[in-house]
Amino acid sequence: MAQFHIHYQGQLRTQATHLASGTQILTDAPVDNHGRGEAFSPTDLACVALATCIITTIGIWAEKEHIDLKDTKLEVAKVMQAAPRLIAQIDIDIHVSNKSLNSEQKAKMEDLAHNCPVAKSLHPDLKQHIVFHY
Repeated sequence: MAQFHIHYQGQLRTQATHLASGTQILTDAPVDNHGRGEAFSPTDLACVALATCIITTIGIWAEKEHIDLKDTKLEVAKVMQAAPRLIAQIDIDIHVSNKSLNSEQKAKMEDLAHNCPVAKSLHPDLKQHIVFHY
């Protein structure tokens, strides 16, 4: 059974629908690859998937431990390789809102970041550069 529906709208734009909720995401090819760059590109979404998986996985653990991470912010940058065209590196800076974490909690968060489902699903040649700011 399908979980998502993708409608190609032409001119390198798609509309993806999450069937269970009806939430929609537009994608557009980036300007440097024949697109308009007016929405997330598919490679942008891969980077966003990694970052949101990291913070969601950490969030599941934090809630069980009664650790408040609300307002933690992530900054994501993508480094593309030209030939073959692919994502060479994803840089993620995690600005942790909770300033009272001990060294054990910090180590657990960093381990979870490198072992979330998306991180483990990506090709091992893709560099995942993750920096925590406490």
